[in-house]
Amino acid sequence: MIGPLNHIGIAVPSIKDAVKPYREILGITGITKTKTLPAQGVRFCFVNLPSGQLEFIEPYGDNSPILKFLAKNPKGAQHHICFEVQDIHAAKRHMEEQGATVLSEPRIGAHGTLVIFIHPKDFTGVLIELMESPK
Repeated sequence: MIGPLNHIGIAVPSIKDAVKPYREILGITGITKTKTLPAQGVRFCFVNLPSGQLEFIEPYGDNSPILKFLAKNPKGAQHHICFEVQDIHAAKRHMEEQGATVLSEPRIGAHGTLVIFIHPKDFTGVLIELMESPK
């Protein structure tokens, strides 16, 4: 059911500041332009790596769910890990049948595909994002 690891999400107070060492120290050039996802209260960009991506997310708006996370982690920290699935609705049903707490209905994520989030208590404190594989 679970496909490849797609990305690791890192919440940061500033995407501009966060990508700087990746570009300047590590020499990574595959960094996407920052985009806004108002429905989820975030701005984001992706750092493209040979084996996946890092997603930097910063708060967008006064009701951003990232604000509370950054209050506890003011310099930024790993926020979630994302796995691909073939069918997000089947994955949601499976997670719920297994007793996992699904935090949202499927909604469009940063890759333009449907996503859901699974509560960290079900995965040793790690927030899990499941993303429908791009068609």
